[in-house]
Amino acid sequence: MSATFRIAGAGRLKQAKIAGFSFDGRPYTGIEGDTLASALLANGVHLVGRSFKYHRPRGFLSAGAEEPNALVEIKRDAARKTPNVRATVQELYDGLTAQSQNRWPSLAFDIGAVSSIASPMLSAGFYYKTFMWPKAAWKNLYEPKIRAAAGLGVAPEQPDPDHYSARFAHCEVLVLGGGAAGIAAALAAAETGVRVILADEQAEFGGSLRFESGAKIEGQDGFSWAQSALAKLSAMDNVRVLPRTTAFGYYAQNFVGLVERVSDHLQSPGRDLPRERLWQVRAKRVVLATGAIERHMVFADNDRPGVMLASAARTYLNHYGVAVGRNIGVYTANDSAYAAAIDLKKAGINVAAIVDLRDNPTGPAIDEARGLGIEVNFGRAVIRAGGKLRVSSMTVQPKNGGGERTIPVDAILMSAGWTPSVHLFSQSRGKVAFNDETKRFVPGIYAQDCVSVGACNGTDGLSATIDEAYAAGAKDAGSKPAKGTKPKVDASESWSRGMLGAAPGAGAETTVKAFVDFQNDVTAKDIRQAVHEGMRSIEHVKRFTTNGMATDQGKTSNMHGLAIAAETLGKPIPQVGLTTFRAPYTPVTFGSIVGHARGPLFDPTRKTAIHPWAERQGAMFEDVGQWKRAWYFPKPGEDIHAAVDRECVTVRKTAGLFDASTLGKIEVVGPDAAKFMELLYTNPWEKLEPGRCRYGIMLREDGFIYDDGVVGRLAPDRFHVTTTTGGAPRVMNHMEDYLQTEFPHLNVWLTSITEQWAVIAVQGPKSRDIIAPLVEGIEMSDEALPHMSVREGRICGVPTRLFRMSFSGERGFEVNVPADYGEAVWEALWAEGQKHGACAYGTESMHVLRAEKGYIIVGQDTDGTVTPNDAGLDWAVGKKKADFVGIRGMERPDLVAKGRKQLVGLKTRDAKVVLEEGAQIVADPKQAIPMKMIGHVTSSYWSQNCGRSIALGLVAGGRDCIGKTLYVPMPNGVIEVEVTGMVFFDEKGERLNG
Repeated sequence: MSATFRIAGAGRLKQAKIAGFSFDGRPYTGIEGDTLASALLANGVHLVGRSFKYHRPRGFLSAGAEEPNALVEIKRDAARKTPNVRATVQELYDGLTAQSQNRWPSLAFDIGAVSSIASPMLSAGFYYKTFMWPKAAWKNLYEPKIRAAAGLGVAPEQPDPDHYSARFAHCEVLVLGGGAAGIAAALAAAETGVRVILADEQAEFGGSLRFESGAKIEGQDGFSWAQSALAKLSAMDNVRVLPRTTAFGYYAQNFVGLVERVSDHLQSPGRDLPRERLWQVRAKRVVLATGAIERHMVFADNDRPGVMLASAARTYLNHYGVAVGRNIGVYTANDSAYAAAIDLKKAGINVAAIVDLRDNPTGPAIDEARGLGIEVNFGRAVIRAGGKLRVSSMTVQPKNGGGERTIPVDAILMSAGWTPSVHLFSQSRGKVAFNDETKRFVPGIYAQDCVSVGACNGTDGLSATIDEAYAAGAKDAGSKPAKGTKPKVDASESWSRGMLGAAPGAGAETTVKAFVDFQNDVTAKDIRQAVHEGMRSIEHVKRFTTNGMATDQGKTSNMHGLAIAAETLGKPIPQVGLTTFRAPYTPVTFGSIVGHARGPLFDPTRKTAIHPWAERQGAMFEDVGQWKRAWYFPKPGEDIHAAVDRECVTVRKTAGLFDASTLGKIEVVGPDAAKFMELLYTNPWEKLEPGRCRYGIMLREDGFIYDDGVVGRLAPDRFHVTTTTGGAPRVMNHMEDYLQTEFPHLNVWLTSITEQWAVIAVQGPKSRDIIAPLVEGIEMSDEALPHMSVREGRICGVPTRLFRMSFSGERGFEVNVPADYGEAVWEALWAEGQKHGACAYGTESMHVLRAEKGYIIVGQDTDGTVTPNDAGLDWAVGKKKADFVGIRGMERPDLVAKGRKQLVGLKTRDAKVVLEEGAQIVADPKQAIPMKMIGHVTSSYWSQNCGRSIALGLVAGGRDCIGKTLYVPMPNGVIEVEVTGMVFFDEKGERLNG
């Protein structure tokens, strides 16, 4: 079809190329630079969708991101299908394929529209009152049907073949919004020399200057000035300009998430281009220049295709060169709609009438409209829109009642005023304030270093906007003043304030469908019903009616809904409150958030420096968190049991080498390092001498064990902290959280060094003989290097932090070397170990060896409800310490009460029976079911060194049960167990020194 509504000489796309596209299988042509919306309108297409609940015909309401109706599916191929794309934002390219949603069998004839007939039964909150009888119908009838009907669009079934990228950026000034205010602020900030990022969601900067024909700046029309200013900014080395980039979330400490649409507008994106790019920006200062959003008029059948915002029609005309109709009616309570009528009239489009709800408005726009011969009706209301698949008329009546008049039209432009876009300000945790004079919420109390400028701040007029924005951009931006001059406004447009709530003809006495929220089919009547049914908070009204809960988040509906609720309650608007604006500002694809983290990269696979050696030796691996760890090293003919038995015996008989590189490692450095450690761990640290180590326990505030590990003091101001493998990230976060929020006065730095050091544990009676020949500068005798010591020196010619410690109960060492040398040092130690009959052992043997000695593993032998006393670790709690994280939690009555579960050893009566981990423990196996469980098995193994099975378990009053018999009910019978101490091998600990 040809673009019959494209106006010759209008718009800015005159020299653009023709682009072919299809909508619902029908071919059309547009111009490169069009959006899908402008291209469809150029072809006279207004019907583009169906509403969610009633399946009413819907057309374009807006020309931007606030669009609630025109949601379509964009399809490049079977795998590249994207539902719920706003046609007002999607840029046209040659070959674009779009399809309408939420209809069957076709857009023009939708069976779902029968729900509109049943609308009296589907009013607000109907889902809270229906589908309750008969009870059995919910599972078999109601729920399947509701789930099938839920949602908008169809999710793609094939994996997404596109890729997405992510960038981190820092700047002194981040300007969000590329209209006159944002550009002026960016110019002022950039001229001080600081780093500036300017982002806007549109493909072209300019904001409302795209449609304002009356704006002139620096001798140019407003939009031309914006492009000149943008070119200047783009040429500056300290400025990054990001078009097609939406700021979707404003988080703590001036951290802003933005998503850039990189290739959605291209016909054939290169394989090297991501589809979208996620920007994570940390700014010293944020300038919010997000503008304002025009409100619609709330009247009967205001959702007909062809009924749209006045600013939208003006954008389609002045930017895209498209007329939204040939005989247009205007309904307004605001001067800005007059500008739309004037522009359309000058372009040769007939304006049937302007209906103004105000009684006697005056001003240049009104005079000009009359001068052009446009009929202007004051004090009147449009009480109804005619038509079905396209608006055909508007019925006008004096606002206080009287005779009706029907005016034929093919489009209705409406404007109830403008709502400042405070979404990002609200996300920053700022508090909005209600301006009673202008009847709008504007930024009030700021929570972060940001400033709102222009329309989003409630500032009226172009001159005032640029003055405010330029001053905000220059303020505190840099050490030197701005070198440029503030842009001069030569001419601008002035708009009055408008109205809130339902218009006459849609009042409380009516039952008409006057839509407040278009996407969720929420009417003025629904808002009133919510109040009548007891909803008093606007948040409750929102959830009862779903007003503002659609994909547009109520950008056009929130203020109308609030005003109607306030009127019904008989309260001022501020007393009713304002709903919470949450991220994302507009929908964000999963792809942009996930980025490369999918498939094999969904969870990064981490491998140690020694991993290649273990692979060559035929090791079997297990996943521990993100790490691949050698599980066991089978020899030919060995299964896991035979391999583990051999490894465990060899370690205790001669020696074994174990890759412990995955242990978390954190360096705590600074003059207050010891004070910090005193506060984060239960143990005392101030008196620990440099060169010595100590086993440390970390608690949560509630007094439960959070992590553990050996800590070495390298110097008075430096600690080498080890954590569990899986706990490393959370411990680092835990430390940073307390350092930054609770103990910011401490002069301490925390550095994760997990991947900087490879760790080789050499355990067993021959361990010192294996290490000693390779070590330089460290005395290896028991007197010079006793158990729980650490020394710095060299091994195999490379730096080492050598710990004398053991997780097996044998004489042991942990050799820390820079990760780049990990495999080479391992091979040297392995060569020495072969001289003594040593073996390599994996995590399974490590677990058996530590269990033989009763050493716990946090997360296996603890479950988040275990205290140091429960685990038998009272000795690791400093008795004279006045404070540490968790000290008060430990003292709670429940945590010191008798009968708590305590960690104990368990031996089966039949030594060959190995308990299952997680199995429940009871005192009387003959009791009635359900039995009273008094504990469970936490660790269980066959121990070749002990010649029997061994286990650890949490048992109520466990230490008082030592020597008693308890029972473990299993499907194949009851297993008798004896409660014992936790140490099964070398109870006196004599083997620590060989």
